[in-house]
Amino acid sequence: MTPSSPAPLPHPGEGQWKRPASVLVVVYTAADEVLVMRRRQPPDFWQSVTGSLEWSETESLVAAQRELQEETGLSGVDIIACGVTNRFPILPAWQHHYPPEVVENVEQVFQVRLPVRKPITLNPAEHDHYEWLPRELAAARVSSWTNRAAILNLPS
Repeated sequence: MTPSSPAPLPHPGEGQWKRPASVLVVVYTAADEVLVMRRRQPPDFWQSVTGSLEWSETESLVAAQRELQEETGLSGVDIIACGVTNRFPILPAWQHHYPPEVVENVEQVFQVRLPVRKPITLNPAEHDHYEWLPRELAAARVSSWTNRAAILNLPS
C-alpha cells in the first residue's frame, strides 16, 4: 500500500460508517491566496477541501478529485500529491460517523495551484461561506492543525 493508493477496506457497515482514510486538498493561487471554507457544522469551523475516501475507492487522488468537485465545483485542474500522510485521533464530535473500534484517521495531503482565483460553487450541505486569504491569515483561520501545516508548507 502506498500513501496515494490505500487498499479498499471492506467493513460490514460500509453503508453505515465513514472510512477512516481521508484527503486534504489545499487550493491556492499564484498570488499566494488560499481558499478556506466555513463548515455549516460545527459552528465557525474553517477548512480547506477535505473528505473521506469512499469504501470502494482505491486511489486517494480519485477521492481528492471527487471532493474538490463536490465542495468547490472545481474540476479539470492539476491536483498534486504532497507526499504527506497525517495520522490523528478522531475528535469526539465526529466519532459517531466511524465504526466504534476506530479511533484515528489517516489523511493524505494534496494541493492545487491556480494561476488566478476561479469561481467557487460551495456545496450548501457542507459549507456556507468561503474566502481567499493570504497564506498566513488562511493558516490562522483553519481549525485543524494538519490543515494549518499543509497551508504553511505550500511552495512559494
